[in-house]
Amino acid sequence: MMQIHKHVNRIAIAMSLLGYFMQAWIAPVDAQKSQASALTVHVIGARNTKGKIEVVLFQSAEGFPGDTSKAIRQQSVNIDSNTLSAETTFRDLPYGTYAVSVLHDENGNGKMDKNFMGIPKEGYGASNNPRKRMGPPIFDEAKFSVTQPVQAIEIMLIY
Repeated sequence: MMQIHKHVNRIAIAMSLLGYFMQAWIAPVDAQKSQASALTVHVIGARNTKGKIEVVLFQSAEGFPGDTSKAIRQQSVNIDSNTLSAETTFRDLPYGTYAVSVLHDENGNGKMDKNFMGIPKEGYGASNNPRKRMGPPIFDEAKFSVTQPVQAIEIMLIY
């Protein structure tokens, strides 16, 4: 009877150690999974509810701000008539550096309309809300880090 008791104790200790090592092995895998974020982009300052707000997410300077073929994600969202704002969330976004550009595509043609001098006729903006200047914003002034499971930014449209 004493022999059985010793074996049961040894098995219990072995199972306990196995559980500890399994937890230590699985924890980094869970940590890797949790290194993804939900990034909410809140766009404010629309002058009307015509068309949609195009929200484009870039991971590098290539194509930023207007070449959507170089973007990693893009979403088109409606404008709230009460607040003249729009909001969208990019889910399962790996931690890293990004920049967002937005366009108020009032006429729904999928591009930024400009006047004969090349000045935008529709609203636009970028993350970090860089100042209005000649030419589009550059990636370095719009980039930001995604480092939390839930993160939000706000972009003010410029007309």
